Amino acid sequence: MESRAKLAGHAIHPMLITLPLGLLGTAVVFDIIRAFTDDADFAVASFYMLAAGIIGGLLAALFGLIDWLAIPAGTRAKRVGLWHGAGNVVVVVLFAVSWLLRRGQDDYQPDGLAFWLGVVAVLLALATAWAGGELVERLGVGVDEGANLDAPSSLRGAAAGARRAVQG
Repeated sequence: MESRAKLAGHAIHPMLITLPLGLLGTAVVFDIIRAFTDDADFAVASFYMLAAGIIGGLLAALFGLIDWLAIPAGTRAKRVGLWHGAGNVVVVVLFAVSWLLRRGQDDYQPDGLAFWLGVVAVLLALATAWAGGELVERLGVGVDEGANLDAPSSLRGAAAGARRAVQG
């Protein structure tokens, strides 16, 4: 099932998820480093990474929703997609609450609750990322019809199922 939202022949949703996942995960790593070093700069960096990651996650969710709405009802892909999407909404909410809790703190230092919300969100994100991989790699969601190892470049405008002529 091909993605409904594409840019230059490629699905937009998977292009957008890498930045928020990296930012949000790294924010938690920086919180851990800050806890061991007590260096406030890590908390400040984490605060801004969370803000950017939340915005990026919401943008990625929009394109994921467009693709999910195109999945036929009653399929395993629709169910897995629902868990993937709903789980990621929870991830973004957990990180948003963590971010909000830091706003009033000196140097954006996370308190215990803000820190643990981030840790739980990262663990949940690992599960939802697996579900996203299941959608693409096992269920073929977002994969061009006829995709193959010799498919032409998406920039050429040819269908993925088109094969090159064999040179003899």
